Amino acid sequence: MKWVALKGDGKIAFKIKSRLKWVGLVGLVLSTFSILTHFLLARYTDGGVSEYQSSITIFSWRPIFENVDLSNNNPLYQRLWGPVRLLESLHPYANPRENYAAPIHKTSGFIFVRIRGGFHEIRNSICDAVVVSRLLNATLVIPELQSTTSSKGISTQFKSFAYLYNEDQFMAALAKDVKIVKTLPKHLKGARRKKEIPSFKVSNSASPHFYEHHVLPVLSRHSVVELVISEGGGLQAFVLMFAEIWLIFYLNFSAILPPHLEEYQRLRCRVAYHALSFREEVEELATKVLDRLRASGRPFIAYDPGMTREALAYYGCAELFQDVHTELIQHKRSWMIKRGIIKGNLSVDSAKQRRNGLCPLMPEEVGILLRAYGYSWDTIIYVSGGEVFGGQKKLIPLHAMFENVVDRTSLSTSWELNKVYGREANLDDKISRAPPVKEEIKFEAWKTSGPRPRPLPPPPARPKYYNIEGWWGWVAESDREPESTVMELRTNAHKLLWEAVDYRVCVEADVFIPGFDRDGKGKPNFASLVMGHRLYQFAASKTFRLDRKAVGKLLDEIREHLYQANHAWIKSVRRHLKRKLIDGLAKEFTGSKELSFLSFPVPECSCTRQISPEKISNVSSPSSSSKLPAFVGDTHSCPSWMNGYTLAQSKDKESEEELEEDDSTSAGLFFRQSNTNQEAGDGETVNKEDTQMEDNEDLEGGDR
Repeated sequence: MKWVALKGDGKIAFKIKSRLKWVGLVGLVLSTFSILTHFLLARYTDGGVSEYQSSITIFSWRPIFENVDLSNNNPLYQRLWGPVRLLESLHPYANPRENYAAPIHKTSGFIFVRIRGGFHEIRNSICDAVVVSRLLNATLVIPELQSTTSSKGISTQFKSFAYLYNEDQFMAALAKDVKIVKTLPKHLKGARRKKEIPSFKVSNSASPHFYEHHVLPVLSRHSVVELVISEGGGLQAFVLMFAEIWLIFYLNFSAILPPHLEEYQRLRCRVAYHALSFREEVEELATKVLDRLRASGRPFIAYDPGMTREALAYYGCAELFQDVHTELIQHKRSWMIKRGIIKGNLSVDSAKQRRNGLCPLMPEEVGILLRAYGYSWDTIIYVSGGEVFGGQKKLIPLHAMFENVVDRTSLSTSWELNKVYGREANLDDKISRAPPVKEEIKFEAWKTSGPRPRPLPPPPARPKYYNIEGWWGWVAESDREPESTVMELRTNAHKLLWEAVDYRVCVEADVFIPGFDRDGKGKPNFASLVMGHRLYQFAASKTFRLDRKAVGKLLDEIREHLYQANHAWIKSVRRHLKRKLIDGLAKEFTGSKELSFLSFPVPECSCTRQISPEKISNVSSPSSSSKLPAFVGDTHSCPSWMNGYTLAQSKDKESEEELEEDDSTSAGLFFRQSNTNQEAGDGETVNKEDTQMEDNEDLEGGDR
């Protein structure tokens, strides 16, 4: 019995030891899992948590307002924010007009598209790729955006097109137009990796004849072709088949395209304005920014400077800047000349270019125009664009004239931006340096030569007093621009997301004003794309299409006293800006549409709504309110279901005209005066008297 008891105790001890081993094993597994979790957090957050804690609690923008009458019936409100009456009858309508066949199941092959360029070039190119696929009855593979491939250091969560746009929405919206697939079949994927599929590098002036007689035979023979689009489009803006039609179009602005070709233009509109929806995270951030802008219940202006290094170099505007920025522009212009992008001299008279309207308006000049038109110092101005060339110092005068100048960074947090970027690997951005100067090799004979007077050694090199850190640091040490690092390529991909947010904000803004409407290739830029979308979606919304040549002359008149203006000068500015709300459309029609259809998508993608006599009688000057300008062309009548919308009544035209004569809200001094009783706060208002306009000069001969 005693032996049995000892044997039982041994079994109990063995069981206890086994349990302890299991407990130790479980603890070891949990510890390993905890360590791995910490490593993953350290790898992918990259300081995001600390940034979130420090930035999520506050925004850098603290709006400051004064008490003013913002009711819609106020004549001043109508002049500053109200709709353009002449365009109120224009409505978006991009649906097919006649019998429009759905894509057949059996197509002529697959079209794979690789797109290079910036935001506006990508958007134009995608629209052209869809139109070409419809034209050739081909299956379109989701385009590949070269700026957002995995080699650019972006998050592996997204694949090229999906980094910017919603693939499912794109395919669903165009299901009745083009057959679209996400990837090539397996056997064609292998052929593409081996570079065995035919490829075409197409220009933005390629005609339908080129695709039907050069691309289609190759597509039918190989079942797949690759199109490389790098010029902001792969099909000419006007889909014309005969030279006579082209001539008629330019001789008569009211001429329209044949119906069977107009459908391709409307397809472009359906792609750009309905199918191309940004991915969910981008849309969510853009909605938050818009909500924060509108939280005060006040309208806002969106301003796009258009001041990019490429555009400034293309048009020769280097002398408008100073120091390193001038050198950077000249380097880029020299690079463009060597590659045949531009023809001309390296040195250009920038002042002459500015007088001819070929250089962007500076933020300071735009601020003066807005103050002269009547916008008060507390107007909300949203500055779009990934960057303003010249640095934030170029925006200082605009901040001085308007208290509530904001941008994407002041209306969002770093945590929200990191969510849009996705999980990205850590990168060490090593800035390229110029190669070290090789030391002069002394000959052996010099070392062994006899005693003789020798020159003193050179003094030590002086320490560099300039900062060579940053993407522009190479200018100080080299004449050759280094290749972009992976970090810079990632930043360029981020800029596409920034511009996507800015695009949404600019399209839905109450007023939009561009500083420049051309890119670094002389073609319509981001601002032109925004103006075209606003013309399609909200035709009557205020969009200032400035004549930079005329504006330059007006500003030169007060150049010596830029911040003091008299009544006559302000009246001339107001007349110019008001006139350009309509006349600017004619310039866009003749200058931009032939380069980018999306910059002026009417009349092909619009219709005019019929107005009942009862509604016309309630509108002052019905003839001018219901008749569109001649250059818009012959628009189709809207379908009956769209005729139920009410017409915005503008019955204060006379009082508005009187207001232009007597309004004193735009001060002769464009800076607001300081007020010791001013209180700043989030959403708070400031009780402050209007700055009164002083007529500082007497003009001879009336208006200038």
